[in-house]
Amino acid sequence: MSPLGPLRPSPLVDQATRRIEEQIAAGHWPVGGKLPGEVTLAKELGVGRSTVREALRALAGAGMVQSRQGAGVFVTADRPSEDWSARLRRAELAHVYEVRTVVEVQAARLAAVRRTEADLAAMDEALTARLAAGEGGDAAFVTADIALHTAVVAAAHNPVLSDLFAEFVPVLKERLVELVGLLELRKGDPNHGHPAHAELVEAVRRGDAEGAGQGLAAELEATRARLLAA
Repeated sequence: MSPLGPLRPSPLVDQATRRIEEQIAAGHWPVGGKLPGEVTLAKELGVGRSTVREALRALAGAGMVQSRQGAGVFVTADRPSEDWSARLRRAELAHVYEVRTVVEVQAARLAAVRRTEADLAAMDEALTARLAAGEGGDAAFVTADIALHTAVVAAAHNPVLSDLFAEFVPVLKERLVELVGLLELRKGDPNHGHPAHAELVEAVRRGDAEGAGQGLAAELEATRARLLAA
């Protein structure tokens, strides 16, 4: 009897993808092995070849199979590859902060060298907005804080650094709101970290690459240390 079995009507491509993925994960088709042809898979699943073709395309996108011209489709992994965003979401925040520091400190150094008047205006505006957000809740404050950091990274004029930092933003927004409350970072100081952030902007303004990098590194490390101690 076929290990697959016919499918019931519903989103057939999704079902086909999931069924083939399950069989690969179970070792029915081991890594390095060759999958049956489209005709065979279509017959066993009770679907058309186009559905099988779409399912195999989805599995290829997940890094589980690879089509080899003239040879067929081969299994390359027994589970879907995890994208960067998903990896960040389940990572410990302290580890995220370590990588964030690498990205942002270098961006701050570059920003001090490459910033334009428009960049400085954007940073000033973001710094003012961060200060004003101190009167609001934690979510508004975190959003304003990240906006300032984003403006500094943008001033580096390196699209790769900007893209890397953008990957951190959703995770940071979600996790930092919890962190601010948990560690009571704003207790007694609703504008937590304002002097350090103001000095960062000034270091970038005066073209002090080392000052900008060192100041930001110290600020991020202080938060990471509090995370580890919590």
